[in-house]
Amino acid sequence: MTLRFIERGLTGLLLVAIVAVPLVLRLIGVWSGYPSWLAWALPAAVLAIVLWVLALVPRQVRAIGYAERNDDLLIRHGIMFHRVMVVPYGRMQYVDVTMGPLERMLGLSSLHLHTASPGTNAILFGLPAAEASRLREQLSARGEAKLAGL
Repeated sequence: MTLRFIERGLTGLLLVAIVAVPLVLRLIGVWSGYPSWLAWALPAAVLAIVLWVLALVPRQVRAIGYAERNDDLLIRHGIMFHRVMVVPYGRMQYVDVTMGPLERMLGLSSLHLHTASPGTNAILFGLPAAEASRLREQLSARGEAKLAGL
């Protein structure tokens, strides 16, 4: 959850700073022809949207989940648009674990499942690094066992 707060917060801060440029230019007198109401309304609206997005983060994190079943891995996420993806172990080609700089600082990883289908976008974000490694090993072993049975 902390990772999402940082990502969304930094993105929001950047957007507010960009949208506030006309306001700053108007306040220092460089762009006095810019409408005052618009100079204040735009940053305020963007700030309100950023705060709304940050308020949704805990609920988004609670909506992410996965389950290791006998023959496949079930992944679910989404609040408004629920998505449930089932990836059979025998269809997995390889399992990739990545860590960005922020993830590394927080001890988290992302797990990517690759299949022959380019439409498969099975990604688990924000897993603890130890759990991601364990899951990678277990999914790889299950994938090899299911593939050997074909």
